Amino acid sequence: MTETTAPSAVIESASAVTEFASAADSESAAAPLRVAVVIGSNREGRFGPVVAEWLLARVRERTDLVVDVVDLADADLPTSLSFNPSDAVSAELAKVTPKLAAADAFIVLTPEYNHSYPASLKSLIDWHGAEWQAKPVALVSYGGLSGGLRAVEHLRPVLAELHAVTIRDTVSFHNAGALFDAEGNHQDPAGADAAAKTMLDQLAWWAWALRSAKEVRPYGS
Repeated sequence: MTETTAPSAVIESASAVTEFASAADSESAAAPLRVAVVIGSNREGRFGPVVAEWLLARVRERTDLVVDVVDLADADLPTSLSFNPSDAVSAELAKVTPKLAAADAFIVLTPEYNHSYPASLKSLIDWHGAEWQAKPVALVSYGGLSGGLRAVEHLRPVLAELHAVTIRDTVSFHNAGALFDAEGNHQDPAGADAAAKTMLDQLAWWAWALRSAKEVRPYGS
């Protein structure tokens, strides 16, 4: 016996497609995407700002993206979580939470410490929930021989738990200290530039698609 789709299901599906198409044509969908670039290390003597400046230059070349920077060296988030944070902790959260909430997408820049990502980055993730939901996250890493890729792979399941969507393609810098000159310029940028373009193209696609979808139907409804 051949099963057929119920007419009500067909009508609902067609309606959803029409609503999504309308959202795709809206002014909001055409607006630039807000991207929060998270600099994940706050360690003394960190190399992160060098990679961050390289990354930010590529992001700012694009007309479809606008950038907020979340530098974890500028916010002192405790590892002890609280449902009723003190005034001091609330002041630190105020430096980062509005940027996360306003973002359509994220780029997380992480080093690799002991085969994983730094505690400062885990604290930022754990202090927030809805700010991450149904948004795409691109991952950029740097380190020694592994280029920080083990930190990236540890981040993926953590972000999935928060209902974020991680981008498949990454940018990684292996033996990062040897790749940049004293002024912070990449000495052989062609490969890294190509990887960044691929990653940013994917991030923009997902950010646009998810923002448009949420205009039609709030996530989780």
